[in-house]
Amino acid sequence: MTLSRTIRNQAQPMKGRITAELGRVTRKRRLKRRGKTDRVSGSLKQAVEKTKSAFGRNGSGTR
Repeated sequence: MTLSRTIRNQAQPMKGRITAELGRVTRKRRLKRRGKTDRVSGSLKQAVEKTKSAFGRNGSGTR
């Protein structure tokens, strides 16, 4: 897992929380939904990277 990918994947849920909160405060459902999507997507990407790391595969290229 590269450092840049790790940082990007960890930043996405934080960005999602900020977006969702902004949507809640401004009462805009679209922003709220987009924030939740970013949070879930970032968490899923982190889980995939951890799984790849656990099995010793870096995900680049074929076997």
